[in-house]
Amino acid sequence: MKALTLLKVAVAAGALTVGTAPALAQTIAITNGRVVIGDGSEPIDGGTVVIRNGRVVAAGAGVAVPAGAQVVDANGRWVTPGLVSGFSRIGLAEVDAANASNDTGANNSPFSAAIDVAPAVNPQASAIAVNRAAGITRAVVAPQASSSMFGGQGAVIDLGSDMDPITRRRAFQYVELGETGGQRAGGSRASAHALLRNALREAGQLRMNVPGRSGSRQPDALSDQPMLEDQPDFRMFEATRERASDVLLTRFDAAALVPVVRGEQVLLVHVERASDILQTLALKREFPNLRIVLVGATEGWRVADQIRAAGVPVIANALNDLPATFEQLAATQSNVGRLRAAGVTVGIGHINDDETRQIRLMPQYAGNLVALNRIPGATGLSWAEAFAAISARPAEAMGLGGEIGSLRPGRRGDVVIWDGDPLELSTGVEAVWIDGVQQSLENRQTRLRDRYRTPTEGALPHAYTPRQ
Repeated sequence: MKALTLLKVAVAAGALTVGTAPALAQTIAITNGRVVIGDGSEPIDGGTVVIRNGRVVAAGAGVAVPAGAQVVDANGRWVTPGLVSGFSRIGLAEVDAANASNDTGANNSPFSAAIDVAPAVNPQASAIAVNRAAGITRAVVAPQASSSMFGGQGAVIDLGSDMDPITRRRAFQYVELGETGGQRAGGSRASAHALLRNALREAGQLRMNVPGRSGSRQPDALSDQPMLEDQPDFRMFEATRERASDVLLTRFDAAALVPVVRGEQVLLVHVERASDILQTLALKREFPNLRIVLVGATEGWRVADQIRAAGVPVIANALNDLPATFEQLAATQSNVGRLRAAGVTVGIGHINDDETRQIRLMPQYAGNLVALNRIPGATGLSWAEAFAAISARPAEAMGLGGEIGSLRPGRRGDVVIWDGDPLELSTGVEAVWIDGVQQSLENRQTRLRDRYRTPTEGALPHAYTPRQ
C-alpha cells in the first residue's frame, strides 16, 4: 500500500504540467479527513473517500482502504466534492471586449435555439485553470441570448487540465424572459411569452413526425445519442409536406426545441420578477412535459410556495440584495434562504455577475448565506445546506445528481482537499481530483506570483530588457 502525505500530494499537484491529457485514473483512498458528502448532510470527522476508475466507491466513517490503493492522508483537513457552478459562461470568452475571443453570444446568427455552445468551449481559457485551483470542478455553461430570446443549448463541463471538457453537451435550452426577453422578442413581456409559446407549438408539430432520442427519459444518463437536428437526412423528414406558412422558427431551431417539448432536455428560463416567475410556471399547463429550471429568480421568495408546488428548481444569485433593475425591486439576500425554507431546490449561480471568470466566488457567497443567520430578521442557510447549494443542488437541477455534485457512491471522482473551512475566505485549496485524476493547481495567476514575489538584482525578464 503506497502512502502519501498531504504535503507531498499538494506539491505534486502544483508540479503537474497542463498537457493534452492527465495521468490515468487509479484507486485512491483519502483518509483521516473531515469529509463533506455535499448532499446537505453534516461533515464527518475521521472520514475516508475511496475512488476507483474515476468514480466514488465509498465516502464516510469506517470505510475500508482497498489493498494497493494510493493513500492520501488528509491529516484532519476538509475533504469535499468538487464545486459545481449552477450558471456560468466560463470557457466562452478570454477578453470580453475582443469579439474574436468572445463566443458568449451570436448577434448576427440566423439561428437561435439550434446553437450548441459546446464547440465554442475553450478548455485552455485562462479562467478555467484559475477557477479549478479554487475548487471548482464542474460548471453549467450557458450561451447568451443575443439576436433572439433563445440563447441556444448549453453544456455542463469539467474544468480538468485536458482537451475534453464536455460532461454533457446540449444539457439544456436557455431562454430569456422578463426585461431582457421582452426586448429580444419585440419590446414587451407579452410579446416574449407569445413568441415562446409559439416556438414550443412549432416544435410540437415536428414532434409528431420525427423519431425521439430514446424510448424513455433518463435524466442522469450521459448519452451521446445525437439530438434531433443531427439525425441523418433530417431535412428529408416530412418531405411530402410543407410546413405552415406562418412559422417563425427555422426548421433547425424548431427541431432543437423538440427535446424540450418532450421533456428530454431541461429548459433554463431567466426570470427575476415574481409575476414573470408565475407566468413561466403556467407554461407547464399547456406543455406538461417541460422540465423548467428558473435562473435568477430574485423575487422568488414572494412566490416560493408556488415554485415548490410546481417542483421547479432554482439557480439563484446569492448576493442580490439591492434592486439593480425594475424587475428586482423586491431583492433581498434572504431570497435563497426563504426559497429553501419553503422546500424549493436551490443552487447558486453567477447570473450577470462576471460569470465568465469569477465563479470561484461561490464559496464566499455560500458562506455569506451561513452568516446571514446571525442578522435579526434575515433568513440564511445552514452550513451543510449552503455547501450543497454549490455542489449537489446545481447538479440535481440539471438532472445530473446521479453523476456529479456529491461524494455518494457511483458519482464521478471530483474531490477537493482544503486547508480549512471551504466557506471561509482565508481557506485555500491543497489538491483537486477530477474523474479521479489529480489536477494541476498552476495557472496564470500563480505563475505571475512566483515570477515577481521575490525579485532579485540581475538580469530582468525578457519583456523588460532595454532596447538598444
